This record gives sequence, structure tokens and C-alpha cells, in this order.
Amino acid sequence: MSNVFNRYLTEQNKTWLLPALSGVFIGTSYIPFPPWASLFCFVPLWLFWQKQTSLKNVFLGGLLTSFVFTLIGFNWVAHLLHEFAHLDWIFAAIGLLIYGLIAHLYVPMAGIIWFLCQRILKCTSQQSVILMAIITVLSETYSLTLFDWNFGYSWYGANIPFYQLAELVGFSGLSALTLLFNIPCYYLWLKRKAPTGKIILGCVISIFVIFNIVGLQLKSRLEKPDATLNALLVQASIENSEKMAAELGKGYSREILTRYVRLTEQALKNNPDKKIDFALWPETAFPALLGHQFTKNPLPSALSKVLKQQNLALITGAYSVDEQNGLITNSLFVLDKTGELIEPHYSKTILLAFGEYIPGEQYLPQIRDWLPETGHFARGKGPKELLQLQNFKIGAQICYESLFPAFSKSLAQLGAQFIVNVTNDSWYGNWQEPYQHMYMTLARGVEFRRPVLRVTNTGISTVSLASGEILELSPIHEPWAGIYEVPYLKNPPSTFYQKWFWLVPGGLWTALILVILINLSKKCKN
Repeated sequence: MSNVFNRYLTEQNKTWLLPALSGVFIGTSYIPFPPWASLFCFVPLWLFWQKQTSLKNVFLGGLLTSFVFTLIGFNWVAHLLHEFAHLDWIFAAIGLLIYGLIAHLYVPMAGIIWFLCQRILKCTSQQSVILMAIITVLSETYSLTLFDWNFGYSWYGANIPFYQLAELVGFSGLSALTLLFNIPCYYLWLKRKAPTGKIILGCVISIFVIFNIVGLQLKSRLEKPDATLNALLVQASIENSEKMAAELGKGYSREILTRYVRLTEQALKNNPDKKIDFALWPETAFPALLGHQFTKNPLPSALSKVLKQQNLALITGAYSVDEQNGLITNSLFVLDKTGELIEPHYSKTILLAFGEYIPGEQYLPQIRDWLPETGHFARGKGPKELLQLQNFKIGAQICYESLFPAFSKSLAQLGAQFIVNVTNDSWYGNWQEPYQHMYMTLARGVEFRRPVLRVTNTGISTVSLASGEILELSPIHEPWAGIYEVPYLKNPPSTFYQKWFWLVPGGLWTALILVILINLSKKCKN
């Protein structure tokens, strides 16, 4: 009897390794790793779920998967808590563990929804797997998370042509396709010892190869650019302590401005034959308030004088003040070659929760008293206008806004010829997040086939073309300046994804409804 019981416990322990294995597969397929397991990463978890008769075990299995892949794929959160919140490393590690438990609850929630649905509908085994996959994809698509990652970005990070299909379905659509590939891989594992398994393997490989060939075709048929600009990107690598001191009025402001000016002037001096259309400085790079009401202040006056002397236009991030409510804004300004401000400027619209605003404080103002250190910024009006400079039509993004395709879609609809993104990634270290955030930002250029010019305080600053090609990468946490020749289209056409933005989510919901209706109709007949 004891031998039987011990064998049962051993089998149970092995079973619980399956969701942990899925977590490892998913986490090690995130940038900066290649997407080596993306096509089959959910298979171990799905095998585990199919064996369960308890809702509790389904939830815990999903939670174990999400916990493991969060610790692997997003361990930069510990560095963020240490650097931004000034927590000791032990408390930062505890914060990472807590984040691991709550960051990707869409996985256990998908398990719960699937478990209840297949019990109610009494699905066949095949229908159950399809239902499980569709619910997983939809849960991932609509998950609530601060860092809106999906499974499509890693293909771009690995430069696998599959990512070019984002022109058709977006990176969220690539993510859905990636997860749906897990269905045949699930059956491949079940049939691995049978001839059917070899057929399934051949089909999976063939379809994936075809997708990559289509990606190469999409890239090759892109319309050739009919214009070129030269942009000077400047990354001063200002330490957080210095930026904070400047923002609080405790010094360093003039020193920070001097560093940006020196880097800019040195780059111009080293390239006397280059005609520079504009320089681009990062998010909140200008260390004082900027706007028409502040033009006579010392630092804005000094900046204007430098630009006039250098005959250089500038696009720069800076703080300003919303005249309606008096709150600080995180903004992006254009100054022409005479140093004069050109309106409209842009103010960040999608603010970072608990960094730039407190969720729910408009309904419960007392929350502000509980979290007095949290930023309190005014929201911008959204992507409703383009920045104006010479004849350029410039789409503006600030940091976090690059993660949301709908935002960039609005810029494309306005006719933006290219997108400028200003960012400060100085809180995250130099391991994972700078690379993840960079590819997520540049992904918008592939979806809407426009160049993206991205400049950051500490790296990675670079330019991507409409083809997805990424030009020189800046070093991380080093002062740097680089001049980029950027080809672009004066009147870029709309991509299929831009025109049919909701096609993939609509298709997934339709598939889910069809599975449910088919099962309900069978129940009615019985």
C-alpha cells in the first residue's frame, strides 16, 4: 500500500513540473533570448490542465507558469525597485516575487475560464484544446499589465522574417499566431511515437517556413522612399540623482544643459559636411520648464541662443505646465533654427500608473494623501495633431506610449511621415528592459511602415526604417551622439493592419463563439 502511495506522490510531483516547464519555455523565449520555444511553450501547461479535475489545480498550475516566466523574462523589475523606489536589494527581490504573482494573471484566468466552459459545454477532447488555445490568446490580448508585452516581439528581436507579417496583423496578431501554433505542437507531442506525429511536424515546419517566405515578400515589395532626412540623436546619459536634483530645483540644471549642448556641438563639428535637419533630445532632457510662458527664463533663453548660433532645429523632451489646471506635463517641443518654439507641442497622454498618476484619484482624492511621492501630471490631448517643422509631418510619442498600437495608428491616420519617440530608461539597468522596450517601440514602425527615430537618456537610441531594419545602436549608459540618414515616404500609404485594425481580435471572438454555438447545438439535439 505504501509503495502505491509513494508512486502516486512521485507521479503528482512530476505532473506539477509541467506548468513550471512552460514557465521556463516562455521566459527564455523573451528578448534578449531568441524565441526558441515560442511555438510550443504552452504545451506542457495545456497537458497539465487536461489532466486536472479540480479548478484549484488549474488555477495554481497557470499561476506557477506565469510566476516562473515573469521571474525569467522580467527580472529587471528588481533593478527598477532598487533604483526608482530606493529599496534595498532584499526588498527589491521580494517586490519582484510579488510582481511575479500578479503581473500575468491572464494565464491562470484563462485556465479558469476554459475549465468552466468545457465542463458546461461538455466539449470533445479536440474542441477542448481549441477552446483552451483561443481563450489563452484572448486572455493574453486583453490582459491588464503595466508592460504590455506579447509573443510577437521576440521574432523581431531575433530578426526572423516572420515579424514582417505585422504589416498585416500587427504584433498582437503575430502573438496570436504564435500561440495558435501550440495547438498542432500539442498533438505532435501526443502522437510523437506514431506516423501521424511526423506528418504534424512536417506541417508545422512547412507552415512556419511559408510564413517567413511571405514576410520576405512583404519586405521586398515595399514602396521605395522618395525623401531623406538627416537627424542628430543625442544621448547625454544623465544620472537619475542629477535629473531628480534638477527637477526639484536643487542644482545640476545648467550642467545638464551644458552636457547636451556640448555633445550636440561636438557632433556638428565632427560632421561639417552633413546638413542636419534637426537634433533630437530625449524625454525631459531639457532641465527646466519649457513653453511660450517660459521663453524669457534663463535656460530657455540660453537654449534659444545656442540653436540660433548653430542654425539648428531641435525636438526635445521637457516639462511644462498645463495652463488649465496648473499641473506639470511631460511634453515634447519643437524649436526652429532661430530658437523659436513652434506650436503645437505634444504632452504625454498615456501616463504611467503610480509613476505619473494614481489610478482612481479622481474619484477618491484622499489617495493622494496616502501616496504623496507619486507624480501628479496633467494628461495631454492624445495623438490628435502632428508636430510641425519645415515640411515634415512628425508623429510624436513619449516613452510608454510606444507600447500601444492604437496610439501609433492614430499618428499614421494623421499622415505622419515618421515617428519620433523620446524615452528615459535609466531606471531599468542594462540587461533586459532596454532591449525589450526598444523592440516594442520600433515594432510600431513595422506595423504602419514608417521610420521610427528613438532617442533615450541612457540608451538604447537608434533609428528603424519602414522595412524594420534597425540602424546603429547607441551604447547603454554612455554619453553618445549619432547622425542618421533616414529615408522615408512623403505620403506613406496605409497598411492592411492600419485599415483592418480589429480583424484579428474579431476573428478570435468569432472562432470562440462558433465553438460555443457548435457545442450548444449538439447539446440541444441530444
